[in-house]
Amino acid sequence: MSRSPSFSVKTELSPKLDPASLRQWAVAFCIIRFDLEQGQLIEECYPPGCLTKDEELEIAFSSFPDSVSQHQNRSSIHDCIFFFRFRRQNGSQSVLVSSSEITEVDKELSPKSTDKRNLTRSNTCKNNKDSRHMYGYVFNRQRHDERLKRGGEQKSVVILSLSPYSSVFRPLLQIMGPLYFDIGKKALEHIAAFVSMWPAPKPGKLMDLPIGNAMLKVNLPPAHSLPSESGMLFEESAYSMAPFLPNNQSVPQGLFHDSDLFGTFRGLLLQLWVLWELLLIGEPILVIAPTPPQCCEAVASLVSLVAPLLYSVDFRPYFTIHDPEFAHLNSLQEGDTFPPIVLGVTNLFFLKALRKIPHIVSVGSPAPNSNRLAFTTRSSGGKFSARSEAFGLQQLSLKKFSPSNLLSAVKLKRDGPLCLMTEHKEAIWTTYGAITKPDTSILNRLIDAGMSPRVEESMSVVNNEILRRHFLELTTNFLAPFGPYFRTKTPSESSSPFVDPPPLPSFNADEFLASLSARGPGKFLSKRMKSNWLDLYRRFLRGPNFMPWFQRRRAVAEQEQHKLWRQARMNTDIQQFISKRSELEIVDSFNAIERHFLEEIQLGYRVFPYSLWRFRQDGWSLADLCGGWWLGSASISSVLLIM
Repeated sequence: MSRSPSFSVKTELSPKLDPASLRQWAVAFCIIRFDLEQGQLIEECYPPGCLTKDEELEIAFSSFPDSVSQHQNRSSIHDCIFFFRFRRQNGSQSVLVSSSEITEVDKELSPKSTDKRNLTRSNTCKNNKDSRHMYGYVFNRQRHDERLKRGGEQKSVVILSLSPYSSVFRPLLQIMGPLYFDIGKKALEHIAAFVSMWPAPKPGKLMDLPIGNAMLKVNLPPAHSLPSESGMLFEESAYSMAPFLPNNQSVPQGLFHDSDLFGTFRGLLLQLWVLWELLLIGEPILVIAPTPPQCCEAVASLVSLVAPLLYSVDFRPYFTIHDPEFAHLNSLQEGDTFPPIVLGVTNLFFLKALRKIPHIVSVGSPAPNSNRLAFTTRSSGGKFSARSEAFGLQQLSLKKFSPSNLLSAVKLKRDGPLCLMTEHKEAIWTTYGAITKPDTSILNRLIDAGMSPRVEESMSVVNNEILRRHFLELTTNFLAPFGPYFRTKTPSESSSPFVDPPPLPSFNADEFLASLSARGPGKFLSKRMKSNWLDLYRRFLRGPNFMPWFQRRRAVAEQEQHKLWRQARMNTDIQQFISKRSELEIVDSFNAIERHFLEEIQLGYRVFPYSLWRFRQDGWSLADLCGGWWLGSASISSVLLIM
């Protein structure tokens, strides 16, 4: 990992730090050193004083690999980039995602509160002390030197943020990490100052972010995929959220769209559909990998698999035994339900400590030169076979399918995940019976790049695009039956735009399932799911992802309907409107207009229909309205800016 050769820092050209603007992107920049006597120590934190003691301790423990890399040359320098996520102690009292947390999400996204947030046009970051999670993006350097104690030293450069912007902070670390080891702590001040000059984040957009004389071109995840807890208030479009298939599929539709889905799961490609279902219904999953970068990439890829669904289950890209929540997970007794969470770990101790977790995935390879499975999971005819699906494993190579491979797969399943204690293997252990069938036509489109690193990297881009488009379409079609519950209505020509809009259709789970059973899942899903496809909807409705997504999606639809009706009121020809109404209807309209006027004042609007402003300024009455005082303006669309 090296910084751009064109990047340079000139002190006299560095901008001044703007703390408020900086917090739109990052909370702090830290330097953490591993001390042989005192353990992990935070040497620098800039800006100072923005972290609690508990947060500093958790960040320090999460910023280093579990063990120093052993396969490097004794005098070499080994750099790696990974990230972690932890729950802030001043957030929710709930240990993990639970029904109480879902209820909290519902309250946050109620129509009234959501309208208010949207109508104030707020798109700036607020200093949200109640944000439940923080992300740490780490550049770790291990330097092997036999002259030092224990033969080496470790330091980590960490960027802390409330936002899951891996597409921003990964390339930023590639600049900032080596820069720190070149010029020291001044690098933190320079980088922080440049970041504070960036414009506010624009979710779902391509942004140019300057760092000195370098430029980062990054795509941010869309607003509908960002957790509402992040402290960022963005206006969401009803047409940018599932269940509508996006028109421009090159735009990111979920979190961690830059993760290497194909490269991470190339040894388990046939199991991606099983994992997709487990993520959809919010099942707990333990991901094991040899190194923190591989571990984080796997968790990020899993979260991205269900885009454009808002993934509400807690996930930890890199989880250690020092995390305060480990004690709770380790204390679960026989019969206790493991909470919904995706844990990424490198320490094999978790295999014994978290025996009750029902689904375990092992990915990655211990060393770059290890005998990792090549991309040979095709049959001798060059096509994928689904025969291995019955084993729940994808460890064997289908290119050389033989009785010995079959026995190896059966033995791997019989031995269970504890076999990883002796040798790392790529596999999945689960008793879950998948409903969705692997799409072999998609797998056959993937390009076998061979073993050339340069060619393999470029082909991974193509393969990732193929896989993401497929699972985006799969998730969108799965969510499509919920579309009628988000359908907005506009005022008809014969109705009054001054009455309240009709409510969106009410939702009842039993009625929804009965209706869906009668009409079927649709052509796309019927080809890819088994006959018990309705069970997947039942599990989804009971799982932790449905309610937060549904409530947020409803709130956005109500926002959109509010806009449509307000615009209709602004465009109403008052003279024509009143000429077609009875005296009683005029009275009702008068009261409605007065109420809308007061609501817009409370919501902070500074642009009003001219008639409403005159009515408020002059104290006009209903008699004035009936007498025709408002008829001097043919349309309410003429507006006045109230200074």
